[in-house]
Amino acid sequence: MALTDARPLLFSPLTLRDITFPNRVTVAPMCQYSATDGFANDWHLVHLGGLAKGGFGAVMTEAAAVLPEGRITHGDIGLWSDAHAQALKPSIDFIRASGALAGIQLAHAGRKASMQRPWFGNGPLGRADVDRGDLPWEINGASAMPVDDGWLMPKEMDKDDIARLVQAFADAARRADTLGCDFIEIHGAHGYLLQSFLSPLSNHRTDAYGGDLSGRMRLALEITEAVRTAWPASKPLFFRISSVDGFKGGWEMSDSLTFATELKALGVDVIDCSSGGNQGRTKVSQGRVLQPGYQLDYAAEIRAKAGIATQGVGMILDGPQAEAALQDGRADLIAIGRQALFDPFWVHHQAYEMGVTDYGSWPEQYGWWLDRRERSIQALKSG
Repeated sequence: MALTDARPLLFSPLTLRDITFPNRVTVAPMCQYSATDGFANDWHLVHLGGLAKGGFGAVMTEAAAVLPEGRITHGDIGLWSDAHAQALKPSIDFIRASGALAGIQLAHAGRKASMQRPWFGNGPLGRADVDRGDLPWEINGASAMPVDDGWLMPKEMDKDDIARLVQAFADAARRADTLGCDFIEIHGAHGYLLQSFLSPLSNHRTDAYGGDLSGRMRLALEITEAVRTAWPASKPLFFRISSVDGFKGGWEMSDSLTFATELKALGVDVIDCSSGGNQGRTKVSQGRVLQPGYQLDYAAEIRAKAGIATQGVGMILDGPQAEAALQDGRADLIAIGRQALFDPFWVHHQAYEMGVTDYGSWPEQYGWWLDRRERSIQALKSG
């Protein structure tokens, strides 16, 4: 195969603080709902390890709960103890040994905690879930407002709950560093705890953590400051946001721009730009037309107006589409989610199709065989 001399941005390195991403493609965090009591296992090693072999510059784990009650489901991984960190260590080590950076997303599900694994219904726990051993637990939220009818009523968090939460995020960041993670992301999107504080749709508090935008941002900013202090200054910090709620009276793009500016001042390096999820199960913002790259406009606006690096995500399906987004200045990094599950070797395939690399960039255990096959195919064509 003839290789191009031009190096697309997609396959070019990017340095953030003292960490260099070998290319601009990351694996977005995707919950596997397969842990036991918060402990990662062989599924996570094989899943994350397989993606690390696929050419991605960085692989991020699924959301890791900073407290037991912060899990979305009984199958979520956790990082609330050193033992949980050790269970995840083989996966982190394998990612890094494969040439990719290892990242972890720190999270608390808030009022969307204690729900069904998606293949059992993706809603509130029911009789069948209890019968199989998935018992509900008490959940916390910005306000005593359930996600929807039939869902658990969260307890409105008090000052002690908030102090415990801030400490839990900082402790989880320290564990992530001990694990050898190269970067971390705070999950502040999709209706989970931090986003439920940010949005006026779910935050009806009258204390210092509610009311106007400044009050609603307070918790997320306190957590960011605590994490940035606990996390080495040499390593980058991401923050995932829902750029808009997508519902009337909710979080708007103007709020995201103000918030991104505040996050940047606290030492956040990248805003991971998603949307929606505060009202109901889906993270997709209401009324948004689903089309390839439908959330890239958010990343572009935040990047331009807040002056901070962004990560674009959302139905980014092929290399040329991702490259165009980078060339147009709409994002600095591209996160691939479900497309990576469909094709765990997405980066290798796109680089090959775009004429950037041959099989020499693949893991040598695979590339050697594929190169021989390619030569056999070419011989058949010419003969």
